[in-house]
Amino acid sequence: MLTFAAAIFFLIITPGPGVLSAAGVSAAFGMRAGVRYVLGLMIGNAVVMLAVVTGLAALILASPVIRTVLMVVSTLYLLYLAAKIGLAGSRIAFIDAEKEPGVLGGFLLQPINPKAYVVNTFLFANFPLYPDAYLTEVLVKALVFNAIWLPLHILWVWFGSALRRLNLPEGQQRAINVGMAASMLIVVALAFFAQGG
Repeated sequence: MLTFAAAIFFLIITPGPGVLSAAGVSAAFGMRAGVRYVLGLMIGNAVVMLAVVTGLAALILASPVIRTVLMVVSTLYLLYLAAKIGLAGSRIAFIDAEKEPGVLGGFLLQPINPKAYVVNTFLFANFPLYPDAYLTEVLVKALVFNAIWLPLHILWVWFGSALRRLNLPEGQQRAINVGMAASMLIVVALAFFAQGG
């Protein structure tokens, strides 16, 4: 169980579209907006998790056309987000939007988030806890997953909100933007190579 929990922690704490966009929403719109966005991410992740554990994701992703479309859409979104971050100049702006994404925005990200599928597939296909009781294993893993997932996402929301309150020099703000954009590009590259690109 501890190995499973450690795997969850390290898979989720690393920058991906969900945590970076959660930090971005709170940096742009405040803590309350970030928490609403994370609620949407959590609901969307539950849908992805359900698709993975029922085999629906494997069935859908078995189609090269659907897999390619999802990969292109998610890659374009991640590149767009990286460009927004990297080109934000000397102000901290993980995302630049006039209207906060809210619960629906968070929910809609997860079905095109390649990291959500990779993480869920990896965690549910490995670390057998109850090999003779699949439903029990799924329920326990889902509870442990969410007990770690939610606080880590709230931590990223807090991080974005804290950055919003800081008055950093322009050079430091620019360096943060470039670093976050580079993180997003690494996520794009990893997702591309994971697909056998």
